[in-house]
Amino acid sequence: MLASVGGLSEYELRHPMTPTGTNLLGVVKHLIGIEAGYLGACLDRPLARPLPWIDDDAAGPNADMWATADESAEHLVDLYRQACDHSDRVLADVGLEAPASVPWWPEDSPLTTAGALLSRVLKDTAMHAGQLQILRELIDGRAGTDREDAGDDQWWSDYTERLELLARQFQP
Repeated sequence: MLASVGGLSEYELRHPMTPTGTNLLGVVKHLIGIEAGYLGACLDRPLARPLPWIDDDAAGPNADMWATADESAEHLVDLYRQACDHSDRVLADVGLEAPASVPWWPEDSPLTTAGALLSRVLKDTAMHAGQLQILRELIDGRAGTDREDAGDDQWWSDYTERLELLARQFQP
């Protein structure tokens, strides 16, 4: 996750890259809440540090998807690491069969297990890792650790042009 945000400026990390404002640092902030919520609070082991964007109703909708001016990249990356470490400790302490309750799920089905929550967190993290990789590629062309295995910059340029020529055959 964090490899996608390394080495970028605060602007590059905060810059909205989609029509809905998705940005690299906002995704990291969102993942803090996923870790701390599902693998902390839902197992009665809340993260010791408060998450104002979750705990304060006044923060407004989507408050977990962007960093405020007071939330530096360094701070949020460190907090993400802390949330992941906390999740690891909680799961080691309670085990995968531990009962859990998710207060934001429907009233008729808030009960689950730590294992089910871990599965949920892994699914969400994998989805967001893909988003981060695509956003990073849009910023500086870095496309994962195996980009150079396929070819150099000229190879990628030729490849992309080939795909564009193929796609144009299907234009209306």
